[in-house]
Amino acid sequence: MGLGKKRTVVSMFSGCGGIDLGFVGGFDFLGRHYRPLPFEVVWANDTNAAACKTYRRNLGREIVCEDVWQLFDSLPARADVLIGGFPCQDISVNGKRRGVEGTRSGLYRAMVEAIKLVKPKVFVAENVKGLLMESGKEALEQVLSDFGGLGYAVSHKLYQAADYGVPQTRERVLIVGTAKTVKPFSPPTAERSPANWVTAAEAISDLESVKESPEISHIWSRANRSPEQGNRRLKPDRAGYTVRAECHGNIQWHYKLKRRISMREAARIQSFPDDFIFEAALRETERMVGNAVPPVFAWHAAKAVLDCFDRTRDDRALWREAAAGSPRFKRQWELVHQWRAEGDEIRRQSRRRRAPIVRSATPPKPAT
Repeated sequence: MGLGKKRTVVSMFSGCGGIDLGFVGGFDFLGRHYRPLPFEVVWANDTNAAACKTYRRNLGREIVCEDVWQLFDSLPARADVLIGGFPCQDISVNGKRRGVEGTRSGLYRAMVEAIKLVKPKVFVAENVKGLLMESGKEALEQVLSDFGGLGYAVSHKLYQAADYGVPQTRERVLIVGTAKTVKPFSPPTAERSPANWVTAAEAISDLESVKESPEISHIWSRANRSPEQGNRRLKPDRAGYTVRAECHGNIQWHYKLKRRISMREAARIQSFPDDFIFEAALRETERMVGNAVPPVFAWHAAKAVLDCFDRTRDDRALWREAAAGSPRFKRQWELVHQWRAEGDEIRRQSRRRRAPIVRSATPPKPAT
């Protein structure tokens, strides 16, 4: 499908727009161009004012900055895709581990309600690795049950963002649901392995000599060293460590310089392009960057979602499925099969005789 026909997207918990940028495409990162994809975000939402301001500036489209539970009446009647990284603080390994009953992570139920209303052909929900841990087993079962109860074929898989060109060892779960009218979701193929992951030095070494600059978010925390995460230092020859949203200034230390990494460097490690400008000071930018889905990973996921709409290989299977439950559709399928057989015979005879042959019937119209 070319860019002439765009698939509509509803975006929930959009943040500053990492996953949305990936679905839209058309950006550059570390010398590679990620081509535009035929998706159009028609509705987006978040509650963080700085994130919404940043979204508008960089995505160039409107975002509703209000409580999602109050916005269901404003959702479009239909959309092809619904995406969202529902809040994960209550499931995260570094969070409070309250599961889906927590105040934040329980917001996935808003996605369930939105899917009921919008009826997308595909939905994508992103969350943390903690959802797959033993402590998150009940939460995962509940989430899959709620999504599966909507009539979708639901799958989930753990992804390593570094396998897709993101200079960061960030593991995240994608839960994908597909309607019966589209192809099942096939996970995007990894492009890299630990042997050739993009390293921290490859991602940010050119910023070592750049002076601090709030205009491009090249600013950094002055927090003193602290135990565990507050004392972690990047290694130049490996991918960056996971960028967190709630690190309270205790972001990783630069592998070479005597300071913590800047927000621009953190954005690089999250695969944001350099022309993506964050409309906030240090703390809010730290939160936005850490909460985001890496755009490069989202781009690969979006391409896989796009494949779900390529039904060329599934048309016959859909016809057979319909025929199994309806005599009318069965007759339609028999006529189509007959028509195709006649066409094959006509082509064979034409090659032999070089003369046209008239078909014995007119092509059947699909049943409605």
